[in-house]
Amino acid sequence: MYIVHSVVTIPEEKSDEVIGLYKNRSKLVDEAEGFISFKLLQNRHKAGELTVQMEWETEKDYLDWIRSDDFKRIHELEKKYPDKELANIKARVHQYKVVAT
Repeated sequence: MYIVHSVVTIPEEKSDEVIGLYKNRSKLVDEAEGFISFKLLQNRHKAGELTVQMEWETEKDYLDWIRSDDFKRIHELEKKYPDKELANIKARVHQYKVVAT
């Protein structure tokens, strides 16, 4: 299994707005080969820190997804978000290979 965390820090007063965006996400990734799950996590001590956790069967499945046209299309839409402060936030991406369960 392969797990990817994309961590963003946003202004705390905008956290509900961003959570709403993720609750209404396109779900294109759900159809990707090897996709297992998506979770949005909110740091319980820092409301403006959000982490997208995605689980994949293999690293190759994840890499195929981020090279796909669907991935590119979704992320182009994010850049066009009307709130420029949110549109310009860059995620810190951490990738993990599951080595024991």
